[in-house]
Amino acid sequence: MLDWGFERREVHGCAVVCGVDEAGRGPLAGPVVAAAVVFPEGCAIEGLDDSKKLSAKKREQLFDEICEKAAAYGIAEVDHTRIDEINILQATFEAMRGAVAALSTPADFALVDGNRSPGLGIPERCVVDGDAIVPSIAAASILAKVTRDHFMELMAAEYPGYGFERHKGYGTKAHYAAILEHGVCPIHRRSFLKKLFKQHPELKA
Repeated sequence: MLDWGFERREVHGCAVVCGVDEAGRGPLAGPVVAAAVVFPEGCAIEGLDDSKKLSAKKREQLFDEICEKAAAYGIAEVDHTRIDEINILQATFEAMRGAVAALSTPADFALVDGNRSPGLGIPERCVVDGDAIVPSIAAASILAKVTRDHFMELMAAEYPGYGFERHKGYGTKAHYAAILEHGVCPIHRRSFLKKLFKQHPELKA
């Protein structure tokens, strides 16, 4: 359950505290997207929760409300090419730094989902399962997830046959079957397909 008093209770002496989260670390295709959200004191959003626990329709509704009620928010992405260059962990950290840098009001403290510090350049604290505890992190998870899903839906039209509109690039059986049938497309993360390339060398051409 989200704790709307977490930031006031746990973070002292900081005027602008942002929550940071990402979406898209696991997929075989597309970018990793991160978001940062600053809520004004006293803000509350009914139904806010970890994006993974919400329906797509509910996430869409909350996306608009978060953008409307947040004191500031930032969204950044790192594409598949960069992921292949620096690995997904470093790409995730890069996206998180970009999201914090995109805040219209600079934050002086960050609460980050997970247990690894992305090196944001401001004081930060990692919160394991933060998207289920800290409202601003939950909000960031929704902004990141909805933004990424919209991108993958656009890519579904550009690269038909892969089912991006359904699985959003994750490694489902249908997605692997589509890769075997159609080959890799320009937005696939080749570093995520090494095992498949080993089994099917013709795909790498």
